[in-house]
Amino acid sequence: MKENIVKNRSFTFAIRIVRLYQFLVENKKEYVLSKQLLRSGTSVGAMVREAEHAESKADFKHKMAIAQKEINETLYWLELLSETSCLSNKQFENVNTDAVEIIQLITSIIKSAKTNINH
Repeated sequence: MKENIVKNRSFTFAIRIVRLYQFLVENKKEYVLSKQLLRSGTSVGAMVREAEHAESKADFKHKMAIAQKEINETLYWLELLSETSCLSNKQFENVNTDAVEIIQLITSIIKSAKTNINH
C-alpha cells in the first residue's frame, strides 16, 4: 500500500501542536491563543482523515480545502504567538516550516483533485 504522506505529516504535526500547546500553557501561562492554535493545528489531520473516506471526488476536494483553511489559520496563530514573544524565533521557525510544507502538500493535492474532477 502506498504511503499517505499528507496523512502522516498532518498527524505528526498535530502531535507537535499538542506538545506546543502544553508548553505554552505550562511555561508561558498563555491560554487563549494557544487554544486557538490547538484547535486549528489538530483539525488539519482530522480533515485529511475525513477526506480519506470521502463519498465522492467533490467531497474529497471539499474536505481537503477545509484542511487547507485550517493549516492556513494555524500559520496565523503561530505568527501571532511569535510576534507576541510567546514563541522564540527557533520554536516558531521549526513548527512554521512544517506548517508551510503541509499547506504546500495540501494545495498540490487540491489542484490535482480539481484536474481529476474536470476529466
